[in-house]
Amino acid sequence: MDERQFGGQRKEPRVTVNKEFRDLDQFIYEYVQNISQSGAFIRSDDPLPVGTRVHLRFTLILDELETIEGEGKVVRTVPPGGDEPSGMGVVFTELTIFSEKLLGKLLARKD
Repeated sequence: MDERQFGGQRKEPRVTVNKEFRDLDQFIYEYVQNISQSGAFIRSDDPLPVGTRVHLRFTLILDELETIEGEGKVVRTVPPGGDEPSGMGVVFTELTIFSEKLLGKLLARKD
């Protein structure tokens, strides 16, 4: 990944959150209900602490292999063992232009 694509030198380390989906239906089922133009809730039994900066990569198959990629920051966590699924809310801080367009198309399909 070219760091210039996201605005220059990184000052803090990033944790990579990478999820591959076998097809669009799996992506919509697992994530689109928990994703918006501004962020996503990522299910995890071991959520990262609030404030952690993450590199996001969601790979799925449409007509071709497509990737939503960018940077985000953990803004809330849900620990395991509660009434709701455990995981972390991540706000997108930067997405590639391609990823923004792809996300817009995917969210339009959910409506």
